[in-house]
Amino acid sequence: MNVNLSKSKNISSLVTRLRNFMIVSVVIVLLVSIFIGLRTEKVSISLNEMAEAATPLDVALSNNKPTLVEFYANWCTTCQAMAPELEKIRQQYAQNTNFVMLNVDNSKWLPEVVKYRVDGIPHFVFLDREGTEVSQIIGEVPKSIMAANIEALVAGSQLPYKSTVGQGDKFNASLVPIKASQVDPRVHGSQVQ
Repeated sequence: MNVNLSKSKNISSLVTRLRNFMIVSVVIVLLVSIFIGLRTEKVSISLNEMAEAATPLDVALSNNKPTLVEFYANWCTTCQAMAPELEKIRQQYAQNTNFVMLNVDNSKWLPEVVKYRVDGIPHFVFLDREGTEVSQIIGEVPKSIMAANIEALVAGSQLPYKSTVGQGDKFNASLVPIKASQVDPRVHGSQVQ
């Protein structure tokens, strides 16, 4: 009987150790996952959300603030890649700067597309307080360059990075009004801003 009792205690002790080991292992895996998740967390914002939060063009041209106009498209991978950094910049400078977003797939913005010679996106136009064009940048722009230009724009001084061309997507503006049946299927019609 002592042998059976001893075996039972050993098995019980072994089961308890194994259970405790499993609990500690799961806790460690969870903590590591949380730590890695927090370190790789990124601002996730869509171009549509940014466009909804953007200053309307007519307001920007009349409120005596400098303005950054972004010509974009929902299908533009470079525009999508830049969205989190641009949102951080917008949050930082929104008090002193207008952030306007114009979707090139919306024929409403065709006059502006032609006026600013938009042939690649993202296409950024910097306007001073009076709405006069100061500079343009086309393509992917590092956050530091964009922030330096906006700081100079707010200060009313010359932009340190003018007429830069980076990696972007080609865009050809149609000079003929687009019918609903001709809209790019990637835009799905209702998403056109």
